[in-house]
Amino acid sequence: MPVWKLHGNGRDVAPGAVVSPRERLSWPATIAMGVQHVVAMFGATFLVPTLTGFPVPTTLLFSGVGTILFLLVTRNRMPSYLGSSFAFIAPITAATAQGAIGSALAGVVAVGVLLAIVGVVVHVAGVKWVDALMPPVVAGSIVALIGFNLAPTAWANFKADATAATITLVATILFAVLFRGFLGRISIFLGVLVGFLYAIATGWFGQVNPTTGLTPAQVIDEAAWVGAPQFHLPDFASSSTWSTLAMFLPVVLVLIAENVGHVRGVATMTGDDALNKETGRALLADGLATTVAGIGGGSGTTTYGENIGVMAATRVYSTAVYWVAGFAAILLAFSPKVGAVFNSIPPGVLGGVTTALYGLIGIIGIKIWVDNRVDFSRPVNQYTAAVSLVIGIAGFTMQVADFAFGGIVLGTVAALVIYHVGNAIARARKTGADDGGPIPAVGQLGGDPEN
Repeated sequence: MPVWKLHGNGRDVAPGAVVSPRERLSWPATIAMGVQHVVAMFGATFLVPTLTGFPVPTTLLFSGVGTILFLLVTRNRMPSYLGSSFAFIAPITAATAQGAIGSALAGVVAVGVLLAIVGVVVHVAGVKWVDALMPPVVAGSIVALIGFNLAPTAWANFKADATAATITLVATILFAVLFRGFLGRISIFLGVLVGFLYAIATGWFGQVNPTTGLTPAQVIDEAAWVGAPQFHLPDFASSSTWSTLAMFLPVVLVLIAENVGHVRGVATMTGDDALNKETGRALLADGLATTVAGIGGGSGTTTYGENIGVMAATRVYSTAVYWVAGFAAILLAFSPKVGAVFNSIPPGVLGGVTTALYGLIGIIGIKIWVDNRVDFSRPVNQYTAAVSLVIGIAGFTMQVADFAFGGIVLGTVAALVIYHVGNAIARARKTGADDGGPIPAVGQLGGDPEN
């Protein structure tokens, strides 16, 4: 069992001071802050399984398990909550459209295994090779195209009930703009709540689903308060699985950027540069957590920007808080009624919130360019971003034998090839080529864009 030193009197944090990962406040305060972290990530974490058709309780379970695994692998030195990554939405949606949930889970497992391997390599060789592979212009392009590629999905849900979608979208924006601190960071959750209440007021929960013959209200009422999550196994034998695996590979690059950014962000905020040495372990931990989630039926995991924001606001970086958050999520997962409530969210409400959410994913990529002052007067940078974004937004596809490559895969390949080949040509002509700069602290794809 990990042991923490009590910070001061256990109640107060002096101006300018921080509660380090190896410290804690009193247990009542620690438990309260752990629950707060679960709420902060909740709006983002439940949306991924809701949008992809994965069981919500199962995803919550592996979110909690992944968080505890992350703390163990990083030797209780790196505070982080592992929530479901938005980078998985597009490939999971495409994979389930072509096959069953088993095919999508196989892709999640593949991403986890590859990320774990990258973690081992980084732990042994350092992180500089990652910086060289994905300089800011490339990292920003990949993150941005993943968000913008999902725009048609948002529109499909939006037009299912434009009124509910508009109310949800407006509420989400207002909560983000009007409130600072905690309420602002859970604006997604609050926006969905407003849309949910509108749906209740307009009779959505009394409408019969022609497939099940039940109303959403009946489904919720019949769900048990306590019960085991629903588990699924990955399917590596299906032909559809192997034809969709390539769509998951770009997600690895996003998870690398998120984890590297998270470690650097925490190290900067705590003033402890030694935490940067945990980068390899963080990547390995997230890879293992994603693999475990895929094996059991949950979505892939990643570090979360919402939790970075809460830590920055409270100046409490104690890993004890995240042990509490992990176990709280596990307990919550054993309530089928919770999953039934989230599965009853109307398409229009999802359309409203994802219109903002998918756009924010794209903006996070653009923020990477801005923060790192990418020079777009250089043709190689211009074309790296321009071509990859158009491919991603338009949803280019390519069929090679039994393998189908979508916009995210093609856009990622385009960004990498254009940048590195273009710079190789420039170096050969002795014109200078390296855009340079490390991968920035991009946070979680579902996170607060201000953090």
